[in-house]
Amino acid sequence: MYAIIRTGGKQYRVQPGDVVRLERVEGALGTTVTLNEVLLLGGDPVRVGMPRVEGASVVGTVVAQARDRKIRVFKYKKRKHYRRTKGHRQAFTAVRIDRVQV
Repeated sequence: MYAIIRTGGKQYRVQPGDVVRLERVEGALGTTVTLNEVLLLGGDPVRVGMPRVEGASVVGTVVAQARDRKIRVFKYKKRKHYRRTKGHRQAFTAVRIDRVQV
């Protein structure tokens, strides 16, 4: 059974055993997190939520709290002597999916 969940403004297709890198979720290493925004449950009868599937949730364990590699944001306007460089490191949480509850 798989599920499509929404967290951090993004949607993910998950199933038990997957390790997913989500936008920052509060929780220390080894704690259990419950994701309640389940949009679709896949299986023999596919259940589609409008907008969410009632009573469904995804339970996972926090594996890592870290920051991604640095990206460079460079703005440039030709012939105007305008150049700006900024960097950004996005925080993420790696979650191992334990089960999909119906």
